[in-house]
Amino acid sequence: MKFYPGITLVTLGVENVERAGAFYERLGWRRSKGASQAAIMFFALNNLALALFPRDALAADAGLDPGAAGQPRQFSGVTLAQNHGSRSAVDSVIAGARAAGADIVKTPCDTAWGGYHGVFADADGHIWEICHNPFFPLSANGTVTLPP
Repeated sequence: MKFYPGITLVTLGVENVERAGAFYERLGWRRSKGASQAAIMFFALNNLALALFPRDALAADAGLDPGAAGQPRQFSGVTLAQNHGSRSAVDSVIAGARAAGADIVKTPCDTAWGGYHGVFADADGHIWEICHNPFFPLSANGTVTLPP
């Protein structure tokens, strides 16, 4: 079997699945009632799924130490990103994230490479970059088209 270049599922380790799920629902995302259970919640996204699972259980499942409970989390080295078709769309998404309870880490601004972006953190500290990259066209369903 060949390892193909793609991601089908992103799982975020969270402190409270219901609280985290409510945040993403306030962003307008739809929970999969058929796939979700008390201990895990799923959201269908374009070309992949997002799962929310207890952080400690996710670490244990991977054979890792989850770190000390209640301690501030350090930057994990991972950000999640959404590309949008315009600067105004970035502003709108950041405003919606703020209204949903996100911590705005970076207000929308121009980038050094010619784009526009803002950054927010959800209640568990997962970092989301909301971006308009004029060099990466988007398909009708929001899929990024990279230059060849």
